[in-house]
Amino acid sequence: MAAAKKAQPTARHYDAVLAPVITEKSTLLSEQNKVVFRVAHDATKDEIAAAVEALFSVQVTKVNTLVVKGKTKRFRGIMGRRNDVKKAIVTLAEGQSIDVTTGL
Repeated sequence: MAAAKKAQPTARHYDAVLAPVITEKSTLLSEQNKVVFRVAHDATKDEIAAAVEALFSVQVTKVNTLVVKGKTKRFRGIMGRRNDVKKAIVTLAEGQSIDVTTGL
């Protein structure tokens, strides 16, 4: 089998993956070769996988997505609502890793 051709990052790749999620829970997931990212609402699993592979030069085996609904909050007695956030849990191939603290 021929070596996989490395895709060059495009503007859509940068638009699909917005930021890494750095929490205690996502740090525990990194022990299982998983990385959590905030992604665009219209990004599909295939687009997210292609973007992570192009931006970080790793091989993605699986992508799970979820939408966290925004909380309803009060500010000076006026009801408001935080924005919904779409997150992607990206599983990397064995032996691969991404250091999210260094950035792109």
